[in-house]
Amino acid sequence: MSRSTDLIHHTYLPPSEFEAPQVGVFKASTVIFPNVAAMRTREWMDKSAYTYGLHGTPTTFTLEERLATLEGGTHCILTPSGLAAIAHVDFALLKTGDEVLIPDNAYAPNKSLAEGELAQFGITHQIYDALDVNDLAARITPRTRLVWLEAAGSVTMEFPNLVALVQLCKARGVLCALDNTWGAGLAFNAFDLTPGLGELGVDLTIHALTKYPSGGGDVLMGSIVTRSDELARVLKLTHMRLGTGVGANDAEMVLRSLASLPLRYKAQDAAARTLAAWCALQPAFSQVLHPALSGAPGHAHWQQLCVTQQEPDGLAAGIFSVVMDERFTSKQVDAFCDALQLFKIGYSWGGPMSLVMPYNMASSRARSVSHRQRGRVVRFCIGLENVIDLQNDLERALKVANL
Repeated sequence: MSRSTDLIHHTYLPPSEFEAPQVGVFKASTVIFPNVAAMRTREWMDKSAYTYGLHGTPTTFTLEERLATLEGGTHCILTPSGLAAIAHVDFALLKTGDEVLIPDNAYAPNKSLAEGELAQFGITHQIYDALDVNDLAARITPRTRLVWLEAAGSVTMEFPNLVALVQLCKARGVLCALDNTWGAGLAFNAFDLTPGLGELGVDLTIHALTKYPSGGGDVLMGSIVTRSDELARVLKLTHMRLGTGVGANDAEMVLRSLASLPLRYKAQDAAARTLAAWCALQPAFSQVLHPALSGAPGHAHWQQLCVTQQEPDGLAAGIFSVVMDERFTSKQVDAFCDALQLFKIGYSWGGPMSLVMPYNMASSRARSVSHRQRGRVVRFCIGLENVIDLQNDLERALKVANL
């Protein structure tokens, strides 16, 4: 054979017995079959074999299995982003004439998707009060097929009575999906909310791996996890038809970061609590929204779910918001955010750099927030900087902005 052919069809294969701390990175669109019989009989949905790169490689299968274990499920699907995971669930489980219910403090793009594409497909939605189980009960109709849950709310940090909400969905025969990005599979087990009292859990979770699992602020990826074999089958078939795969290098980066996830999560949690407690003493802030703080919306529900024998102090991520005193204008609040040096203005969380973002709860753009906060809210997402440096940055910015 010529050199060019030999380079492509070279017969050498490395020995298979190789093991290292990091998972190998397998990049493939085409997967080679040894013969036609293998091509016709291989099955990718149960992870027993490989058929095409979009349906899985050793790298993506390994990441899926580890994420399923992290969240307490048995099946996992990877998507290109957290929002793609939300959309995947909606498209897989809803059809024309169905209805989906979304909490009032949910991640804003979840609502935008319902107002846009879902509405165009004849799927309706309602917004329910995340802290009022009775309100959800009143809104469930025979057309309701899916209820979205979020703990805690992504801006107002309100922690719902997740146990009661899931019990209600189960009693009404409605599927419930939890955006578990805040909890990251660590704060509580979404598939076993009442350990020792009988298994009670959500039907599935989505997780923006962009946040804590990635940890670097440089990967976009999402996941869907479930314990249901039937739901997994439906979700995987939709995945096959939509073709929403992830790149091997992105999967590699998430795999590399997973080992340090619990350490980073706890460190950012501890720093956020320190800063939230300091902010609670500042007259510029009329309220601090953090589930672990006594008096914060949903604190008792957080305590019930997240404080355990293994975690006596509970886990509460590295995010909190403050409600600015009503005497301050939007311009003053923006000046405060601009004056921060270590807190960079940007969306997302879970990375090494601390972030800040102002929200006007009275504006039309604040559709993701609840009716309970009607003012100017600033969200802080704590990174891995020294907590004293971050506190000094907040104190200096308050002075610069004359707040």
